[in-house]
Amino acid sequence: MTDVVALSNAFVGYWNRRDIEAILGALAPDVVYQNVPLSALAGRDAVRAFITPNLTRVTQMHWVVHNVAVTADGNKVLTERTDSFHFDGGVVHVPVMGIFEFRDGLIAAWRDYADIGDFVRQMGAIGQRPGWSSQTAAS
Repeated sequence: MTDVVALSNAFVGYWNRRDIEAILGALAPDVVYQNVPLSALAGRDAVRAFITPNLTRVTQMHWVVHNVAVTADGNKVLTERTDSFHFDGGVVHVPVMGIFEFRDGLIAAWRDYADIGDFVRQMGAIGQRPGWSSQTAAS
């Protein structure tokens, strides 16, 4: 049986290193990712387009996992986390509940639940805009 907790911890480590290729490599080619309440994204290319702007703009990324649970079927890992994005000028801390669903050792579905409004407010307070807007508030 695949150690889904170890795979989840490795995935968090890829984020903390801002290693976009390793992040994408941990995902199934047909992954479905949803940063709830935003629309779901399908496939690695869509995930790359979504995550790259923030990962290339941050000076440091720090995900802290507070709690982990594995579902009875052994294929899903629930993570209670705080995701911190360090930018020049400030830090944004986002409490997150994330679910990684594994298939053949890869994340086939991934949902993160967070208060997106709070994230956007924190970004604005430090002169940033979310990566999906592809621009910064400060010039």
